[in-house]
Amino acid sequence: MKSTVSNFILTIVLAFVLSLFLPWWSIMLAAFISSAIVRLRKASTFFVPFLAIAVFWIIYAWLLSSANDFILAKKVAVLLSLGGNALVLILVTGVVGGLAAGVAGVFGNQCRAIFSQSDQ
Repeated sequence: MKSTVSNFILTIVLAFVLSLFLPWWSIMLAAFISSAIVRLRKASTFFVPFLAIAVFWIIYAWLLSSANDFILAKKVAVLLSLGGNALVLILVTGVVGGLAAGVAGVFGNQCRAIFSQSDQ
């Protein structure tokens, strides 16, 4: 339980700091680093970074879109055949970011396991 909360918080903090300087893929770097540092087991290897980045991107997209009354989000939602619904677009954004982070988290955990085996 302690490691999942630690990984969740570390992933969000790293994603926030890295997103100030790097493009969108910085979330994958944050998930990779946090999973390489904090060991997770079984399905939490994927789902903790997934949820951390999904929550981060949903909140971040909401804050950015609410500043302009969701005008751009509604137009992009029309282009993506989401019926002009900005909320669905924000949820899709969170899921896409979460999938990228989940895969990067699994990769970070596997790299940790490989390097810890080679040290023994």
